[in-house]
Amino acid sequence: MHIAVDTQQEDDEMTKVRHILGISGGKDSAALAIYLKQKYPSLKIEYYNSDTGCELAETETLINRLEAYLGKIERLRAAEGSPEPTPFHHFLKAMGGFLPSPQARWCTKKMKLDKFEEYVGDDYAVSYVGIRGDEDRDGYISSKPNIQAIFPFRKNIWSIDVINKFLHQENLEQIVDIYERLCPQGFLRDEIIETVKKPITKQFYYSKKMNALLDYDIRLFNHAVFEFLKTTDYPVGKLDDFPLLDNTDVLVKDDIFRLLRESGVGVPAYYEEIPFEVDGETGTYCRSRSGCYFCFFQQKIEWIWLYEQHPDLYAKAMEFEKDGYTWNQNESLADLIKPERIRQIKLDIIRRQKENREKNKGTTLVDILGDDIMCTNCFI
Repeated sequence: MHIAVDTQQEDDEMTKVRHILGISGGKDSAALAIYLKQKYPSLKIEYYNSDTGCELAETETLINRLEAYLGKIERLRAAEGSPEPTPFHHFLKAMGGFLPSPQARWCTKKMKLDKFEEYVGDDYAVSYVGIRGDEDRDGYISSKPNIQAIFPFRKNIWSIDVINKFLHQENLEQIVDIYERLCPQGFLRDEIIETVKKPITKQFYYSKKMNALLDYDIRLFNHAVFEFLKTTDYPVGKLDDFPLLDNTDVLVKDDIFRLLRESGVGVPAYYEEIPFEVDGETGTYCRSRSGCYFCFFQQKIEWIWLYEQHPDLYAKAMEFEKDGYTWNQNESLADLIKPERIRQIKLDIIRRQKENREKNKGTTLVDILGDDIMCTNCFI
């Protein structure tokens, strides 16, 4: 009897699925944590933050506020035990001084992704990602089969690899059977089933078929995917139930700021617009994203913001530029802060803010720069 009980306990432990959410210090991951805590309090979510040792003080303040609201946030720090002052210093030395760039993002892998995958280990894990409903992109999808990404803010909560498997021609018979079992009787049933039966073609490609089925019924689509995943080794398929299957919310940028403000956690201070004047004209600047203070995804105006608001950090960033390596292609940080160059950069932002104002669009850097020029793993 004892042997049977112990075996069952071992089986339960083997099939345990962890729910994990990374807190980057950015607006979207913060809002996602708040949203899930409010809407799905029964989900036992583990929160973690990748501590690079190179974040802005404003970012650390937000993470501390979130910890007070959510509970414990596990701090993951790569290169523990290194004599170097930060993980970045450690890996930069290992890379021979070669600075990371959009084409060689070793910083993200070494300081964040590798440590996250080590933290998860071989456990099944659902990783919640804060990509919004007004963004057309996927986030980090782990190469490890035991980690599955879910996107609660989007109409389609599933990652592209799940969608491609679910809608693949070889699984068509199985998916038709699932829909015939789940689809309720009604005037749209025949139409929905016919859409399910349609094979993928160049004209009726994966995303088109997915959107057609989502437009019919989001909940039905999610439950069908869930039934399919039960026949796979995906972590969500190991769950008895999954509350997000019935979620039809789609959250966009305005919702993110509203969640942060209404929760009392507040918006990260680096989003606060600061006015400046050039040639008698006034503009505003801030930082449009979280991440390390020297992040190469920063736009030129954000570097100027750093230079004027955190001159000590700008000086540190300059110190990394050695042996021909620079943060910005073809322009060093020393050249970037020459008075005439600063003037040009600020005038360009003033011009873009004027254009947006005339089109009744937002004039903050978050509005102007958008979210498309960034590394998802760092900023969401």
